[in-house]
Amino acid sequence: MHTRQLIVKNGLFLMAIAGVFAACQQNNGKSAPKAGADSSVQAAGGAQRLAYVDIDSLEAHYVYFKDKKAELDRKKEAAQNDIAGRERALQNELQVLQQRAPSMTQAEGQAAEASLQRKAQQHEQNRQSLIAQLQTQEAQFSEDLQKRLEETIKTVNGNRYAFIFSYRAGASNILYKDEAYDITAEVIKALNDATPSK
Repeated sequence: MHTRQLIVKNGLFLMAIAGVFAACQQNNGKSAPKAGADSSVQAAGGAQRLAYVDIDSLEAHYVYFKDKKAELDRKKEAAQNDIAGRERALQNELQVLQQRAPSMTQAEGQAAEASLQRKAQQHEQNRQSLIAQLQTQEAQFSEDLQKRLEETIKTVNGNRYAFIFSYRAGASNILYKDEAYDITAEVIKALNDATPSK
């Protein structure tokens, strides 16, 4: 799924690096800020305050994400089964036509072939329509998830941090992370609290 692309926006890392670089110049060699008891980074001499959210943990513990992803996976599997079933039916019909071909007149053969071609074209249109529907639903889910995440992070942040990064093991531009600045659990709790229970 494209969740990662929508959650980890292009350019965010470069923008953060620029902010950190500017903060370092403003800081004029002052010592780095220490994490406070509330896990926020205190601004020392105008330094940028940073935090991160672990996307793997978020996906594993955010109930709405897990439920919606499972629903989309079921729809995708049903669509694949439907497409495969129609393709088998067309293949069976082709085999029957090939077996009957020697005993058919030319007109009957042409009519049967034209009918099979129409069915194959209809199947291809149905296949493309199903794929388009699934892609639309995935895109809508990703947009909804991004909106929920952005709104929740704004609420959770409360102007504590200048930047909040997304982190994913093996697929992140962040080479090191200090767990003192991990606000993942806080974000997951806020997301789950904001999702109505079934």
